[in-house]
Amino acid sequence: MSNELVRIYADGACRGNPGPGGWGALIQTGEARSELHGGEAHTTNNRMELTAVIRALESLGERSTVEVYTDSQYVQKGITEWLPNWKRRGWKTADKQPVKNAELWQQLEARANGHKVSWHWVKGHSGHPGNERADALANLGIDNLNRG
Repeated sequence: MSNELVRIYADGACRGNPGPGGWGALIQTGEARSELHGGEAHTTNNRMELTAVIRALESLGERSTVEVYTDSQYVQKGITEWLPNWKRRGWKTADKQPVKNAELWQQLEARANGHKVSWHWVKGHSGHPGNERADALANLGIDNLNRG
């Protein structure tokens, strides 16, 4: 396990919901920084929020201590509060409906289990530098998609 703390700032964006979407992540380890982004032609904001964290966790080599920062309460509450109940109910919500984006939640859980992760919610568009950069990367994902 790496001794250095990894900070991930992840964000998703969608122009129309559903519509073209993008995801972005800023990954900081000590003084080192890396950035990831991508997009999908027809998706939702929630899918892009989840994808941003999944891709960032996938990019880490060895088991690490990770702090994930997201402005998505859907992601933060989903992974810390809702997931155990969804699993216990066979991937159904409390009102017995299928969990939306279940395959992404399963991927996120699998990636997170490979690390020691703490989850942090930050208010979006409030000037938090890491979150602002992740938002810009998510929008870059959409822009690149639109450029073909």
